[in-house]
Amino acid sequence: MQALLGNFALILFVLMLVTGVIWFADTFFLSKQRRSRADAALAEFDARVARDEAQGIKRDGSVASSRADLQAHHLKQPAWIEYSGSFFPVIALVFCLRSFLYEPFKIPSSSMVPTLLVGDLILVNKFTYGIRLPIINKKIVEVNQPQRGDVMVFKYPKDMSVDYIKRVVGVPGDKIVYKNKRLTVNGEQISYKALPDYLDEENLTYYKQWQENLTGVEHKILTDERAPNFVPNPDAFPHHELCTYNAEGFACTVPPGEYFMMGDNRDNSLDSRYWGFVPDQNIVGKAFFVWMNLGDIKRIGSFH
Repeated sequence: MQALLGNFALILFVLMLVTGVIWFADTFFLSKQRRSRADAALAEFDARVARDEAQGIKRDGSVASSRADLQAHHLKQPAWIEYSGSFFPVIALVFCLRSFLYEPFKIPSSSMVPTLLVGDLILVNKFTYGIRLPIINKKIVEVNQPQRGDVMVFKYPKDMSVDYIKRVVGVPGDKIVYKNKRLTVNGEQISYKALPDYLDEENLTYYKQWQENLTGVEHKILTDERAPNFVPNPDAFPHHELCTYNAEGFACTVPPGEYFMMGDNRDNSLDSRYWGFVPDQNIVGKAFFVWMNLGDIKRIGSFH
């Protein structure tokens, strides 16, 4: 996803801070100053009316109406204060919802096909893996840990301004072996059930489709028989010494506090095979629901 989306929380925070400061200043200081000026203007107006009446001068129109207009003029908020006061609660509500409850994302690539398609608008649960401080993403309340099979959004380890979405295939301490496009976790070979081939309508290409049972979590994956089994040009990522690569695939032991992520579109996903493990502090939340796809409304619903 674009870096701008990764910085959206910071933009919201700045907007909330600016509008909040203006709202606070107006509520506790500026409004009182306007009230004082209005009271002084009304007192001067009343004194002038009293002098005029004492001198036998009659005013045209309603004194009460003129007095009300004068009061409204002095009590009226400047436009910038009025707009700030109106936007502040809305921005604060959106910021809190996105930071602590649910955050929307848009799927930008095909790395999670067939589970998630390009253009899917999804919701991410922000609290299931623990409550974190916005912006700095520091966990302050422990709740649950990511489990194998979870679809997780996280900060890309090579660029923290970018959000990625992949599936958890390895939790801390796991030994992951991916050999000839088949997973083994801690010595247990993952089961696969052949499904009808998947048609990529955009490229008019068929891919092998399987139902993978990842230690109890069943979901669909794609493999491309034309793609090699080996991982080409993996990075020298942190803890890369815990991984070995060969012509048939790779094997990795997941270090403490980190996770191994793979896309469901196995041969079209840039994931932990290439750039390494995802630290706990990079976790954003658990993806669980497609709330809209403008190209296919039938996509709405939960997924695994």
